[in-house]
Amino acid sequence: MNFKSQIMTLVTGAFIAASLSACNQSGTKSTEGTDSTTATEAATSAISVTPVADSKAFPGAELAVSSITATPGASQDSVKLEVKYAVKNFTLTEHTADHNADHMANSAEGQHIHFILDNQPYTALYKPENSVSLKKGTEHYLLSFLSRSYHESIKEPKAYVLKHFKITDQGKYEELPVPADAALFYSRPKGEYKGKDTENLLLDFYLVNTELSASGNKVKAEINDTTITLDKWGPYEIKGAPKGNLKVKLTLVGPDGNEIKGDNTSITREVKLSE
Repeated sequence: MNFKSQIMTLVTGAFIAASLSACNQSGTKSTEGTDSTTATEAATSAISVTPVADSKAFPGAELAVSSITATPGASQDSVKLEVKYAVKNFTLTEHTADHNADHMANSAEGQHIHFILDNQPYTALYKPENSVSLKKGTEHYLLSFLSRSYHESIKEPKAYVLKHFKITDQGKYEELPVPADAALFYSRPKGEYKGKDTENLLLDFYLVNTELSASGNKVKAEINDTTITLDKWGPYEIKGAPKGNLKVKLTLVGPDGNEIKGDNTSITREVKLSE
């Protein structure tokens, strides 16, 4: 190869490398086709976050709490709290029939309710009821919402219920007003992912008393060394995450980019990805 050919080879290689690097930047398209979400990534990060499209819709899906009772618990300082639900226009345990179920972690037990107590990792309910042990003299938030079988939340207006309550010193359930403040509840990713399920991780959260927009409130998602600001409420897909522990932090921020203060505005989780 002569000197001129070598130079042309080097230039061509550099151009291809630059093109590949550009293609690896996080996508910023929204489900409405507008590139309004912004991302800042470390140069070595291969993580991308993009909207999930074409999830099966459930118009008119409804979830309501039919009863909440507190009875003596296993110890003198605890109670057993039992919650029962009523579900309309949605079938628990049915498999969600859409293409997203084929490439995301999907529950073999089907559609369910996400039971999120105090913004801790949720319990999946395949029957419309659940019970937990709670200490006397404590205050709590309970968010419940309907979920597709691959764990994406149903965001219909009546598909969720938020309760704010306390267990009195005497062990009684006492409902408290739900604050009008903006709130963010973490849902996915959760737990451990193995094999193919590590390729596409669902990033999903639930908002109460707020909306997201380019000029208003947003959700800042920090995923290992990748930071992305989301200005549309919807499901997202994390790709390119490395094996091992993955740290995910979600924070509700105002138009100025500063964290909104409140009882439920910032949550950090770790999930595990393995072969």
